[in-house]
Amino acid sequence: MKYLDHFYINGRFVTTDGRARRDVINPATEGIAGTIAMGTAEDVDLAVKAARRAFVTYSQSSREERLTLLRRVLSIFDERAEQLAQLTTLEMGAPITFAREAQIAGARAHIADAIRILEYYEFERMAGPTLLSLEPVGVCALITPWNFPVLQIVTKVMPALATGCTVVLKPSEYAPISPMLFAEILHDAGFPAGVFNLVNGDGPTVGAAMSSHPGVDMVSFTGSTRAGVQVAKSAADTVKRVHQELGGNSANILVDDVDLESAVTKGVLAAYRNAGQSCTAPTRMLVPRHLQERAIEYAQQAARSVVLGDVTDDRVMLGPVMNELQYERVKSLINKTIAEGATVVAGGSERPQSLSRGYFVQPTVFADVIPHMTAAREEIFGPVVSLIPYDSVEEAITITNDTPYGLAAYLQCADLSKAMAIARRLRAGQVTINYPAWDASAPFGGFKQSGNGRECGEAGFEAFVELKAIGGLQP
Repeated sequence: MKYLDHFYINGRFVTTDGRARRDVINPATEGIAGTIAMGTAEDVDLAVKAARRAFVTYSQSSREERLTLLRRVLSIFDERAEQLAQLTTLEMGAPITFAREAQIAGARAHIADAIRILEYYEFERMAGPTLLSLEPVGVCALITPWNFPVLQIVTKVMPALATGCTVVLKPSEYAPISPMLFAEILHDAGFPAGVFNLVNGDGPTVGAAMSSHPGVDMVSFTGSTRAGVQVAKSAADTVKRVHQELGGNSANILVDDVDLESAVTKGVLAAYRNAGQSCTAPTRMLVPRHLQERAIEYAQQAARSVVLGDVTDDRVMLGPVMNELQYERVKSLINKTIAEGATVVAGGSERPQSLSRGYFVQPTVFADVIPHMTAAREEIFGPVVSLIPYDSVEEAITITNDTPYGLAAYLQCADLSKAMAIARRLRAGQVTINYPAWDASAPFGGFKQSGNGRECGEAGFEAFVELKAIGGLQP
């Protein structure tokens, strides 16, 4: 909180006198968690120029120099992990257990993975007589969302810095508190001035200035598809690279050979992670029609097992949605789906009776959902699961792919050869079979309107390098 009303430009936390101020609202209490300064196009210009100057030397740094810096980041991150978790709970209402075990532990895993990859990554390789040189793309404008405020920053910043790029970051104005502590971590790790810069602000002002700035070589954006389109348009005039991770409405196909109770329970609880505010949430649960009644029973039980309440309590599983706008939107989409004929078998649009404040939405399950309904078409981004019956695997594949999105898909099938045959036909950037352990290195990104490019693992490094072919090195 020390530098919350500052920006971080050219290696310093700079004061922001005269800038407009914005309160950060704790969605669990509706109270003020802090106040930030809102940046301008002039602030972006200063940050980009600092990054441009720093790129000249940082792009030529050695692998070992960058490894030393990243290892320092990891060490300091570990020292401040609990503080980061507490701030995540403060600014976005994530239950403290989830903040520790997913939000911050996940971010740590991505830092460690970036170090692991940098240790062996081949920046130069021969292809016949030609040397292929993978070189940093340049100054990168990174625009990150509020739903995973530190983790999403890490998945962009770490590979960018590991490959020799310099950075200007705009975190979400709804969740900027933990990102400012992350800026302190990078500062204390000793990165040269200008390598990392942070300007707070909103999308139409700071985001647009970053996307259109001629000194920026690449924009990496995570957020809604609507906003992603605007970023791409702003970047087009300067023909910069645009990397986008956008919306989703992921299907979870349950094949009739699985343990239905386990598959439904795990699927419902997975959809409620982060209050359903995950672009990969398995919100559309496709169930064989003859198993639908049993699936409804198991889904009801799973929804009713979810503990709501004080997000600082280790036992609480479900926090609020992010802000009043999102709260009203989720309730509206629930009511619209009811009006279309879906059956509410758990939850609904009313505030949980046990809570008098905060943007809490009941863990909700719809049954009798058909593919044209709102819940099956739109990304609700709240704790809502829709049970969709199907009559054949062929129909399930068709329903899964019948969406403008293609970020993730889930498949529960005991026969792995059958599962692979189905997975190959799903138009999604990630297909997850039988709820495996999370893999920090798995490339992350989508098909269709879910974006382009990939984050995480080696693919995350490739997003931040340009390929140069050098010939004439052999006689």
